Amino acid sequence: MEAGSSAQLRRQMATAASGARRCRLSKVGGGRRPPPARVRVAVRLRPFLDETAGTSEPPCVRAIDSCSLEVANWRNFQETLKYQFDAFYGERSSQQDIYAGSVQPILRHLLEGQNASVLAYGPTGAGKTHTMLGSPEQPGVIPRALMDLLQLTREEGAEGRPWALSVTMSYLEIYQEKVLDLLDPSSGDLVIREDCRGNILIPGLTQKPITSFTDFERHFLPASGNRTVGATRLNQRSSRSHAVLLVKVDQRERLAPFRQREGKLYLIDLAGSEDNRRTGNQGLRLKESGAINTSLFVLGKVVDALSQGLPRVPYRDSKLTRLLQDSLGGSAHSILIANIAPERRFYLDTVSALNFAARSKEVINRPFTNESLQLHVWPPVKLSQKELLGPSEAKRARGSGEEEPGSPEPAAAPGPAFQRFSPLQKLSNMDPAMLERLLSLDHLLGSQGSQGTPLLNTPKRERMVLLKTVEEKDLEIERLKMKQKELEAKVLAQEVTEEEEKENPLSLVRPLSRRALTGAKPLKKAVVMPLQLIQEQAASPHPEIHILKKKKGLKRKLKSLDAPGPEEEEKVEDCWELQISPELLAHGRQKILDLLNEGSTRDLRSLQRIGQKKAQLIVGWRQLHGPFGQVEDLERVEGISARQLQSFLKANILGLAAGRRCGAP
Repeated sequence: MEAGSSAQLRRQMATAASGARRCRLSKVGGGRRPPPARVRVAVRLRPFLDETAGTSEPPCVRAIDSCSLEVANWRNFQETLKYQFDAFYGERSSQQDIYAGSVQPILRHLLEGQNASVLAYGPTGAGKTHTMLGSPEQPGVIPRALMDLLQLTREEGAEGRPWALSVTMSYLEIYQEKVLDLLDPSSGDLVIREDCRGNILIPGLTQKPITSFTDFERHFLPASGNRTVGATRLNQRSSRSHAVLLVKVDQRERLAPFRQREGKLYLIDLAGSEDNRRTGNQGLRLKESGAINTSLFVLGKVVDALSQGLPRVPYRDSKLTRLLQDSLGGSAHSILIANIAPERRFYLDTVSALNFAARSKEVINRPFTNESLQLHVWPPVKLSQKELLGPSEAKRARGSGEEEPGSPEPAAAPGPAFQRFSPLQKLSNMDPAMLERLLSLDHLLGSQGSQGTPLLNTPKRERMVLLKTVEEKDLEIERLKMKQKELEAKVLAQEVTEEEEKENPLSLVRPLSRRALTGAKPLKKAVVMPLQLIQEQAASPHPEIHILKKKKGLKRKLKSLDAPGPEEEEKVEDCWELQISPELLAHGRQKILDLLNEGSTRDLRSLQRIGQKKAQLIVGWRQLHGPFGQVEDLERVEGISARQLQSFLKANILGLAAGRRCGAP
């Protein structure tokens, strides 16, 4: 009896443990590392392509049992190489045997929010596409898996079940290191990204919702025709790209706590490695074969790094390995179906595929449940207009007509807090503890009397206006304080200056910063003339011809900072103004005209703004058209504009006139 009870107890503990594993939350929420799951490897041996060859030529692979096989050692035919895998399917195995034995058990993980992947690997012509797609008479892994998965989602997502399920599909190919969408071939090359949680995703990839197997066929069959295939010596319909079918199962819990789960199923048909000496590839086929072999070589490097536990895994060296990051060493339940051929001419390819499958068996994945919580939004609580208004607004809304004039209003008996706090009276969905805390807070604020308005009794709009007004007043106070400090500094500086002036009354120097000119016109600049010219002007019998003239009586408005105010005082100061006699201007223009008509190139270069080139142009024009009639004719010379003529006159007239007055030739 004790043994039976202990056995029953162990069974109950095992059931509880399995249930705990089944109810495990997300990778982050679990708090501990997910349990490991080794990549499962199954080997399938296809039949002879030529039935007569099977009778005359013995196969190079021989089955030992349902999990083991042996291959002849090409170095010593007296020895054999033995391999052991999770399953071995001989040449008489059917599509149903392979699907039911290796693929069907992993579909249940999708309903638990975990990922799963099925890879078909092997040399060209070994039957990978037949294993994955099959034929109408013998469907492969993909149609069988979709049919069962859609049936499971219909059962689990039926009315009355706790979860609502939806299924979407995407189909792509990797052709010459380009990710192409088979559901939308015009989308071009897509990029592979990784989100913050380490999940691999492809932005812009088409997703089609499917609810039945008919929907799946409607999208999948046309997309399969978009896949790149070609003919070689070994296979008339050889896959020239890696095809990946992605099926995503989304689950949403109908009741609290409203969890969400997401499971992904990768169904991958890899292109086969090729020996170009036997396939006879040339041109485009040779380029495609190089891209296929390169990606498969990187896949082998990834498997070696994972099986040996190396610190760096070269996932990013190829688009294929980047996409398979979840399937190999990631978070998926992975199944690798290695397809091999029995003919001796495929011996080296068969041994290479078996070695790759043996290394893949050592890869460890860590699947976890992709689960998250969705915040459920409660419907908004509808309050009446009376409840939206505060006590003061409600009292004003009732109007003064309800009160009898002349009769004193009876004193209201102090009631409980919830009688004054009307917006909380009908919030039945609120937590009672939270409601009690709010009521106690309102009672505390209301007990302050006229010191302040209770916060909870103030409507939201009035409260926001009040806060904004307080903020504006604070800013105004700060601005006034800054202005007061500036004025105090100015007054202090003024007092210091007045004390200095009292101590030194003869000092006439005043700081420039204490006077500001307002309303004064800008003064004209005076030209400093040579001393000889000024003396000659003073002794000249024609005093009306002069350059500088002193002008008195110019009024200037000055605003003093010593006595700030609107008063302004006017002071009379002397200044100098530039005046030029018309006779002097005419004489200067005549001298310029004489030089233009009689001067040589050297003489013309003595003028301001006239260089060698312009002097030559003036002499040439004079020889063609005769002397200049007036100075303005200089504008007719090529290369001299009106603006340049004005600048030339301003620079030369005064100088030539001054030279005459000084006695220059």
